[in-house]
Amino acid sequence: MDSSTWSDDDRRWMERALALARRGVGRTAPNPPVGAVLVNEGHIVGEGFHARAGEPHAEIVALRQAGDRARGAVAFVTLEPCAHHGRTPPCTEALTDAGVSRVIIGCEDPNPSVRGGGAQDLETAGITVESGLCRTECQRLIAPFVHHISTGTPFTTLKAAVTLDGKTATSTGQSQWISSEASRHETHHLRNTVDAIMVGVETAIADNPKLTTRGIEEGQDPVRVIVDSTLRLPLESAILHVDSPSPSLVATTAKASQERIDAIRATGAEVMILETDTDARVDLKGLWKKLGERDVQHLLVEGGATLNQAVLEAGLVQRMMLILCPLMLGGNDALGIFRGRGVEALHDATRLKDLRARPCGPDLIIEGEVEPCSLD
Repeated sequence: MDSSTWSDDDRRWMERALALARRGVGRTAPNPPVGAVLVNEGHIVGEGFHARAGEPHAEIVALRQAGDRARGAVAFVTLEPCAHHGRTPPCTEALTDAGVSRVIIGCEDPNPSVRGGGAQDLETAGITVESGLCRTECQRLIAPFVHHISTGTPFTTLKAAVTLDGKTATSTGQSQWISSEASRHETHHLRNTVDAIMVGVETAIADNPKLTTRGIEEGQDPVRVIVDSTLRLPLESAILHVDSPSPSLVATTAKASQERIDAIRATGAEVMILETDTDARVDLKGLWKKLGERDVQHLLVEGGATLNQAVLEAGLVQRMMLILCPLMLGGNDALGIFRGRGVEALHDATRLKDLRARPCGPDLIIEGEVEPCSLD
């Protein structure tokens, strides 16, 4: 089923399928984003992506576009086609009925109970199946989906703009703007692809953000989450008065007065009352569970040093995104990404893998996946 040799054309078609799949990122929950391309005699005859849950899968969109030209075609699909009945019929049946001759899969279904089932059904029907083309990129694409179905909690990206000496704000707290206009636009692209965005109350007070997606064609706003253990958030805060179809959600504890809870709710925001942790703050693991129950697959944390430290210590971060900016603030009083004691030994440090770096205007964006904690 696996092949280690791919032609340049094969890679080109799968990269096209990946590009299509990315158009559905942030819009398909609880399903994963998927792209498909049908190629016949060296030409694309059909292509598509899964746009939203309940709508046709990528393979179906591509087959409808191809029509009779699908017979004898090669299908390039970023994820193993489904073989089960859900909201829509199995894609394996559609591919078989259309007469596709070969299916190349980017990565296998991550669900152990059905993994390989789609490929097996296709092979039983006489269709040649190969997998693993652009596997790393395809797996990275569905990482939030995989994490959500396996843990019930959101895949979490922690993003921060930092200077070359690791600072996020001056000694007086000024942070707007460390990053360039190009990087801020990139941030809005990222917001457009996640299900929720989170800040702590300190950031909400200091920066008064809206946490919306701006400057993106057909962009969508994520759910806005503010962590505020005692409801210190001012009632005039911009985040409570956003004209957006996505809600603002304030996570608090029983330490907040009923008067403040009622006042926040009166603005139209939702107030979620959670248990406290050992530091008498919002229990973040409980909050993550609640967000997962709301089908939040991918959560973006744009918090300040206090929330960043708490999220990291709780082991809730799966991806780091640092926007490295060509500035140096110097001194001991400028603020860093994290605030707290931190680890005492290097072997306890949070480590990243699969590092990617790319320029963005004058800045450098560095991304990496957080390695699971060792139990040794």
